[in-house]
Amino acid sequence: MDTIVIIGIAIGALIILVGGVLLINFFSIWLRALFAGAKVSYTELIALKLRSVPVGLVVNVRITAIKSGLPLSTDDLSTHFLAGGNIEMVVQALIAARKANIHLDFDSACAIDLATKGTGKSVIEAVRTSVNPMVIDCPNPNVSKGTIDAVSKDGIVIKVRARVTVRTSLDRFVGGATEDTIIARVGEGIVSTVGSCDTYKDVLENPDRISKTVLGKSLDSNTAFEILSIDIADVDVGENVGAKLQAEQADANKLIAQAEAEVRRAAAVATEQEMVARVAEMRARVVEAEAQVPLAISEAFRSGNLGVMDYYRLKNLQADTSMRDAIGSDADDGDQQPVG
Repeated sequence: MDTIVIIGIAIGALIILVGGVLLINFFSIWLRALFAGAKVSYTELIALKLRSVPVGLVVNVRITAIKSGLPLSTDDLSTHFLAGGNIEMVVQALIAARKANIHLDFDSACAIDLATKGTGKSVIEAVRTSVNPMVIDCPNPNVSKGTIDAVSKDGIVIKVRARVTVRTSLDRFVGGATEDTIIARVGEGIVSTVGSCDTYKDVLENPDRISKTVLGKSLDSNTAFEILSIDIADVDVGENVGAKLQAEQADANKLIAQAEAEVRRAAAVATEQEMVARVAEMRARVVEAEAQVPLAISEAFRSGNLGVMDYYRLKNLQADTSMRDAIGSDADDGDQQPVG
C-alpha cells in the first residue's frame, strides 16, 4: 500500500509540475488573448507548441486580425505558417483590403503570399498596388536601350517611349503574367500601330492615336494587372530605314548585274576561243587538202589522165593567179596610205 501511495503521489506531483510549467509558459499569452477579445484555449496553445509553431506570433497575429474584424482562427494561421507563408503579411494585406473596400478572402491572400515567395514581392504590396496604381516604363530602361523603334510605311523610324499605369487585379494575381508581359504586349502594340501609319508625320501629329489603339487591344488579359492608361512620354524621329534599305538593294542589284555581265563576258571569251580553234582546225584541213594536190597530179601522170601540156597550163594558171593576188594586195595597201 505504501508503494501505491508513493506512485500516486509521484504521478500527482508530475501532473502538478507539468501544469505549473504550462501555466507559467502560456499564462501571459492566454491572458493577453483573453483581454484582447481573441480568446485562446490552453489546448490550442499546447497544440501549437507541439507542431513547432511560434505560439506568441500566432496569438499576436490573431489578436490583430480579431481587432480588425477578421474572424481568423489559430488553425488557419498555423496552417499557413507551416506551409511556408508569412502570416503577418497576410493579415496586414487583409486589413488593408478591408479598409479600401476591396474583396480579398483569407485563402486568396494566402495563395498570393505563397505565389510571391522568393520573388522580392509580397501580398501587402499587391494590395497596395491594387489601391494605388503603379506606373511601368515601356520599355524597361534597365534592360533595354530606352525606346521602342517602329517603322512607318514611308520607311522612317519612330522612337517611342511610353508609360503604362496599371493596377493589381487580385483575382488574377495567382497564375497571371507579370510586368514583363505587359511591357512586351505594349511594345508590340506600339510597333503595330506605327507600322500601319502611312507616314511618320501622322504619328507626330497624333501621338495619342498610339495610346488609344494599343489600349483598345485588351493587353491586360491573363495578366495580374489591369491597364488603366497608356501615355506616350516621348516620340522622336530616327533614321530613314526605307532609303537605307533601297540603297543597299541597289548595291546588291549592281553586284548581281556585274556578276551576270562577267558571266556573259566569260562566255563570249570562251566562244571566241572556240571559234579561233575551229578556224585553226579548218586551216589545218585546207593545208591537208592542198598537200593531196601534188599526189593527185602525180597519180594523174602515171595513169595517163594528165599530159605535159596540161600540167604546164595548170602551172601558168597558178602563176597568173598569184600575180593577180599580188597586184590586188599592193592596191589595197596603197588605198590605206594617208594622202600627203
